[in-house]
Amino acid sequence: MMAGHGSDPDAAGGPARHIPVLLDEVVAALEPLDGAVIVDGTFGAGGYTRALIARGAGVVAIDRDPDAIDAGRALEAEAGGKLRLVEAPFSELDQHVEAVDGVVLDIGVSSMQLDQAERGFSFRADGPLDMRMAQSGPSAADVVNRFKAGDLARIFGFLGEERHAGRIARMIEKRRETKPFARTLELADAIETFIGRNPKDKIHPATRVFQALRIFVNDELGELARALLAAERALKPGGRLAVVTFHSLEDRIVKRFLADRSSSPAGSRYLPETQAVVPTFEKARKPVVPSEAEVAANPRARSARLRSAVRSAAPARAADLSDFGLPNLPEIRMPGER
Repeated sequence: MMAGHGSDPDAAGGPARHIPVLLDEVVAALEPLDGAVIVDGTFGAGGYTRALIARGAGVVAIDRDPDAIDAGRALEAEAGGKLRLVEAPFSELDQHVEAVDGVVLDIGVSSMQLDQAERGFSFRADGPLDMRMAQSGPSAADVVNRFKAGDLARIFGFLGEERHAGRIARMIEKRRETKPFARTLELADAIETFIGRNPKDKIHPATRVFQALRIFVNDELGELARALLAAERALKPGGRLAVVTFHSLEDRIVKRFLADRSSSPAGSRYLPETQAVVPTFEKARKPVVPSEAEVAANPRARSARLRSAVRSAAPARAADLSDFGLPNLPEIRMPGER
């Protein structure tokens, strides 16, 4: 949940400090906090968690990255029982809590992950082509070296909005016949050499491909959709949801969810009133964006957007991922799987 979240981690600017984005606005969206139990679904380096504890809340902090959990043990010890760390995907948050006062989700990759070359999220420094937040399962190298060009093009096009998606995918398919891609700089340099670079471009030619691979390897859009459904189940009536996104794909999912859950779809006159669909969220606020001062202090905050709402007393609706309009992309399979 750090400043490193966003769509262009390899744009100019170098390593980012661990600065929680829209911190004051997130805290305000979750208040009142004294005695509240809040789920920080994206613990990262603990920026939001520290602020919430300082304001009187108890926090259940979740992260699927074992490094983040290990790094947070000192804070857990210092918190005097006000912090419980859980190593898990945030899509499973309702398996670890129930009837909580608030849930905060800060979507994307953290600067802590970006700054570790051995994690392979960035090509600012050479590292293995990995990108796995949970440090398990298929890696970015598996995707790049095993997927057909057509599948790679769909991934780069949908998740990276890369206009050269097809050309880059075909280049990768051809190049890997000679030598599979294993390192971040191998892939980044191959894309830059193939596409070229306009000196006026603000981002490296490989930035969108790396973004797409990271989102795909970690199923970030699917995880976000499942986490919103889990938050709906875990929040008690009056509980507050706050979600910070950094990319239009993420924001679209959150916007669509809150619009659907804060409305009452017109029912059929043939259905009894007991089957009427009632809103599960209310008081959905207009999105909040960082101030000019925050963007000046932390350029990676510039694309951030906070959406928040309050849980109603209505039962959670049935989970249906088709409600989110997720892109139809190929599945990652390990060697030997069919």
